[in-house]
Amino acid sequence: MKDEPYRKLIIALSISIPLAVAILFGVKVPGYDLSFLPPVYASINGLTAVLLVVAVNSIRNGKRKRHELIMKTCIALSAAFLTMYVAYHMTSESTRFGGEGAIKYVYYVILISHILLSVAITPLILFTFSRALARNFERHRRLAKFTYPIWLYVAVTGVIVYIMISPYYQ
Repeated sequence: MKDEPYRKLIIALSISIPLAVAILFGVKVPGYDLSFLPPVYASINGLTAVLLVVAVNSIRNGKRKRHELIMKTCIALSAAFLTMYVAYHMTSESTRFGGEGAIKYVYYVILISHILLSVAITPLILFTFSRALARNFERHRRLAKFTYPIWLYVAVTGVIVYIMISPYYQ
């Protein structure tokens, strides 16, 4: 596929990032207190969600440069989120959700869908972005129609998961 110059790199990243996260979850680095990070990375998720909506509104209003800048910001925020998320989990014990009854099932449905879609969104974001870089805007738009709602869902549910589990942090 000549029109997908970053295809192999995107596939490699889409496989290696979730694998690295899974492996690093098993690594515990004692002696660091990064307990301040969950509200920070939850806020990054919230900001990403807001910026995604602004970016889509920008392109719908013909503001391509603004859209491009905001989307690059969203990608940078997502990378920052991932870095902080992994750092926190490498230095802290996992927090168990303490809710009971129906809310526990709601929490786990949101959490599991969030995790699964966060793995799926990486190649979608990267392919959508690479198509824009290649100025293949027709293919970019077609893929963005799937990427946007999934990315928005992942960003919003990241905030929801944080809000639901935050009372149980030690």
